[in-house]
Amino acid sequence: MTLILFNKPWGVLSQFTDAKSPSPRPTLSTFGLPAGVYPAGRLDRDSEGLLMLTDDGRLQARIASPTARTEKTYLVQIEGDPLDADLDPLRRGVMLKDGPTRAARVRLIDPPDLWLRDPPVRVRLSVPDRWIEVTLTEGRNRQVRRMTAAVGLPTLRLVRWRIGDWTLDGLAPGEWREI
Repeated sequence: MTLILFNKPWGVLSQFTDAKSPSPRPTLSTFGLPAGVYPAGRLDRDSEGLLMLTDDGRLQARIASPTARTEKTYLVQIEGDPLDADLDPLRRGVMLKDGPTRAARVRLIDPPDLWLRDPPVRVRLSVPDRWIEVTLTEGRNRQVRRMTAAVGLPTLRLVRWRIGDWTLDGLAPGEWREI
């Protein structure tokens, strides 16, 4: 069994080919990953961070399946300056177009010591921003972004830091290591 932890950079697709686009976008194929591994779950093109790849179908399903309730932790830069109590709706679960989300663990955090993003996140001097840590046990399409938007705190930057017991610790964008 092969298990890879990969720090997916912003702008990279969580797949090995880009057949749908007339002008090719960056994919996983440019990072020298071993043959025969596939992503266990996805990260949107405009999200960064931990992507796990494996050649074990059962492990892939366990990591990606919402029924497995594997915890995923995200570091999220949001627009606005909420008080801790303003995050309570996220902690209870919010209603999205595809139904209610499970309750999430959410807390305000200091800005994390992360790599610079290229391109940088837009800065608006008249609008404050804060960082939160969000831990989910499901993984719907663009879920964290949709949840923060639903409570009036749009996501500016999203970095998945942890999946289960595995973290990004020590991996720069585009780097990977086999476990």
